[in-house]
Amino acid sequence: MADVARVAGVSQQTVSRVLNDRPNVRPATRDRVLGAIRELGYRPNAAARTLVTRRSNTLGVISFNTTLYGPASMLYGIEQAAKQHDYFVTVAALAAMDRRSVFEAVERLRDQAVEGIIVIAPQTTAVSALANMPSDVPLVAVGCGVHAALSAVAVDNEAGAERATSYLLDLGHRTVHHLAGPRTWLDAQEREAGWRRALTVRGAEVAEPFKGGDWSARTGYDLGRQIVRDPGVTSVFCANDHLALGLMRALQAAGRRVPEDVSVIGFDDIPDAEFFGPALTTVRQDFDELGRRALLALIRSIGRIGKVGSPSKLGKAANPGAGKRPGGPVAAIDPSLVVRASTARPAP
Repeated sequence: MADVARVAGVSQQTVSRVLNDRPNVRPATRDRVLGAIRELGYRPNAAARTLVTRRSNTLGVISFNTTLYGPASMLYGIEQAAKQHDYFVTVAALAAMDRRSVFEAVERLRDQAVEGIIVIAPQTTAVSALANMPSDVPLVAVGCGVHAALSAVAVDNEAGAERATSYLLDLGHRTVHHLAGPRTWLDAQEREAGWRRALTVRGAEVAEPFKGGDWSARTGYDLGRQIVRDPGVTSVFCANDHLALGLMRALQAAGRRVPEDVSVIGFDDIPDAEFFGPALTTVRQDFDELGRRALLALIRSIGRIGKVGSPSKLGKAANPGAGKRPGGPVAAIDPSLVVRASTARPAP
């Protein structure tokens, strides 16, 4: 910084003001300082700045190693929101969301002096692990459902599933069948619960859901081959769009038309949903809003607890259960139903 000040012919304090985009610097002076920075190839020392300011402007995000649309979109939404608030993001991707793995990821991020941590936690094991994280870590969970005993932000899966099921009943279908997601996923559990509630409120038959082991189109196709054996099925609510895609393929292979014979609704509104054959009616999640609310919740938590990387916070917890985390508020984001060509009134 002294070299920049010397070349620009200003004080080090003026250089500091320019670097931190502070007011009260004349445009001509700012231009000279920026020119000196370019000439010398100067870059601020982030580690030194963190020691002085006790701020790293970095947030940690823990996610499991997946390419599924929902978690990947959550991560993107968080990154975009962080950028708007001048934060950097460092990501720890885990192969499994068990208690030990999550704790070790938290400790790695603490070593990097992150100011707070967001955890994408759509599985029951992840929520259980987070409940036992050290309470001095500013932490917000995302995608863990609306009933988690954590400070969290989540899409209201039950409301979305209830809205989709009610729409099919309003079209005149006597009941709605359900192609469910993996039972260890909170999203799947809540979507099934919303589907059941909609049917129960309307007095419709609640048939046993069709359940597979993952969220893939292959699973949707395999379960769809069971569904086509029942000619009484006229509508199906699928726990995600890929399951719906597989189901539609199985129906078409069996000569059952969508939506003339069977109406199909998905969940997520993936970018390709409107190009399915036919275009898929689905429940849309607002991942940008999810990321924005998660970031704001974390910033509030940082203000209450302090910086993870500050000198008083760098000591490690003796074990993963130290200082059990208290429950926090859950912000629920209402999804919307996108009606396209895969749904219609049942055949007379």
